[in-house]
Amino acid sequence: MAGKDGGMVVIKKINVTAGAGHGGSWKVAFADFMTAMMCFFLVMWLIASNQEDRSNVAEYFSTPSVIEYEFQHYGVELTLEKLFLDLFNEPLKFFQAFITPMDHTPNIMQFGLKKVVLQHLANEIGDLAGSVEVSSDTIEFEIPQKYLFEKGTSTPAAQYAGVMTKVKGITAGLEDSTVEINSVVYTKNIIGNPKNVAEARVDLVGRDVETSFESDSVDLTKKHLVEKLEKGTKEDFVRFTIKQKASTSDGKAPKKIQESVFGGRNADATIYQDFVDRVSKAKPKK
Repeated sequence: MAGKDGGMVVIKKINVTAGAGHGGSWKVAFADFMTAMMCFFLVMWLIASNQEDRSNVAEYFSTPSVIEYEFQHYGVELTLEKLFLDLFNEPLKFFQAFITPMDHTPNIMQFGLKKVVLQHLANEIGDLAGSVEVSSDTIEFEIPQKYLFEKGTSTPAAQYAGVMTKVKGITAGLEDSTVEINSVVYTKNIIGNPKNVAEARVDLVGRDVETSFESDSVDLTKKHLVEKLEKGTKEDFVRFTIKQKASTSDGKAPKKIQESVFGGRNADATIYQDFVDRVSKAKPKK
């Protein structure tokens, strides 16, 4: 366009485009930041550790660790939930899991998450247990009589040893807990004196379970119950109840079993879920 004096007038138009919303990209960045922080604290811990701990780290590279075991048996999502819970609550214990050998006897009461506890129980006794209950400080399950004793007697069944091996795998690593074993019998099912049969059953099971304890901080109690049935039939069973003590041996409050990692904090849960999704859906590198 020409001006009045005949000169050229240049009009420059500047288009300003507002940046698009960040969406969920900040969550990905936050997850990467958390991963970097994990690595940083791990390095700091190694620098301050003694020779024994460093030897354990060296052993990690030749021995499968607890983390690898958990990924194999619980899957990606449950293992990540457990790791996040340990990281937020007990960072040093979280790092210790990376160097603990796979053959370490786990303490099921320290698994932290109810879903992980249930998955572990399913792996160990899922084909045996008739009833399973898990609360913040208690694990309870029942084994039907047919897997333990000949019908109507206290004579061990053919599969007794195998079943008790699985049960002892759960009780072996316990610490600061009480294990209660309760033999429940119904009079219609018993040959002879029901009370004597119930006592003999709980004594045998109790002795086997007690031999599995690796910690002196675990106590055993034994009970028996004889019930009459007015009608119908019910199968005898042995109930196992594992309950945390009010405090640990060093006077601290015990770690409780939680329903989820973040409870009701939805924002934190969203960040975590995004991280889990990324790891779960990631394709292995060839």
